[in-house]
Amino acid sequence: MSTDPNEGAHPQKNQRPHEVENLDHHECWRLLRSVSVGRLAVWVDDHPDIFPINYKVDHGSLVFRTADGTKLQAATGDTPVAVEADGVDADSGIAWSVVIKGQAAPVQNQQEVLDTVGLLLFPWQAGKKEHFVRITPETVTGRRFKVVPPLTWWTPLDDATRSGLE
Repeated sequence: MSTDPNEGAHPQKNQRPHEVENLDHHECWRLLRSVSVGRLAVWVDDHPDIFPINYKVDHGSLVFRTADGTKLQAATGDTPVAVEADGVDADSGIAWSVVIKGQAAPVQNQQEVLDTVGLLLFPWQAGKKEHFVRITPETVTGRRFKVVPPLTWWTPLDDATRSGLE
């Protein structure tokens, strides 16, 4: 069995390469399981903030570990959060992005803590990361698309910018 999360993801022959494919719910979760790093968007005081997290998918939710601090406080407050994860297949040039939006809450029930420890979720950064946080999504959306060559992105402003640097 292939472990390539983009297998079968190539645009169909009649699909134009710049079209975006909206992904169904099951494909979004499959892709979220294929990577372990995403970006957590939270509201801190009077502004948005983003934190990298490594996570595990667990029964239709995402779980991550963190220490005391801004990320924990903002994520587990009353304001919903968002997580974005993505990937690209360098050989095919097919990229994808999945966003979940929902509520985050600390994992506190003793049995749930024990179950969460069983996910083998190990933080990448050293330090005490004793808090497990579960994000229960209200929405899960995703898209897949072909990465186009940089020359495709040309605009008249590009020439003006280049001539100013030379």
